[in-house]
Amino acid sequence: MKLLLAILLVGVLGMGALYMQTDGYTVLTTEAARRADIARYSRALPDAALLSSAGDPLLFRQALRSDGRLAIVNFMYTRCFSICLAMGSEFQQLQNAIVRRDLADRVRIISLSFDPADTPVELARYAERMRADSSIWTFAAIRHIAQRKALLDAFGIVVVPAPLGQYEHNAAYHVVTSDGRLTRIVDIGDAVGLLDYVAASIPSQGAKP
Repeated sequence: MKLLLAILLVGVLGMGALYMQTDGYTVLTTEAARRADIARYSRALPDAALLSSAGDPLLFRQALRSDGRLAIVNFMYTRCFSICLAMGSEFQQLQNAIVRRDLADRVRIISLSFDPADTPVELARYAERMRADSSIWTFAAIRHIAQRKALLDAFGIVVVPAPLGQYEHNAAYHVVTSDGRLTRIVDIGDAVGLLDYVAASIPSQGAKP
């Protein structure tokens, strides 16, 4: 009988842990839970000192506020030859779609590097390779270690060092308001859905289909 009770207790505790990790069984991974959580409750983001590809020092929240546009933010590093290149390719398409749908005055793209090795020169070269229009797509590095960690944690980005100086990291597209709130996380591969969501977030302006 004691053994049976112990097994039942372990089962109950396991189900409780699963419930917490899967957002009440509505999702099966913590990455999906991250998206579901932000979809329900927007999150205020901390400030961070940035250094742009032009070498200009910026404060993250101030840059958002002074620009005034809705921002689509991703995290990357210039030496990445896997997922970052996939995101970069999609962002090229997204940049073109923003122009095509007359959203350039209301939507911008920000790519933030978490790699301490990324200098303004490296970021500028990467932006050139990505054919980035600087009026739409900004590249910057997060300058300070503590602020970098705080910002990555707020976005839910996990960065793990990998062999050959690379990094393993989760990736997605993050919609951020000009007052510094994370409002939606969209999967890579769904650039169309991402822009549809962004366009619907500014309906009063009217956007081309």
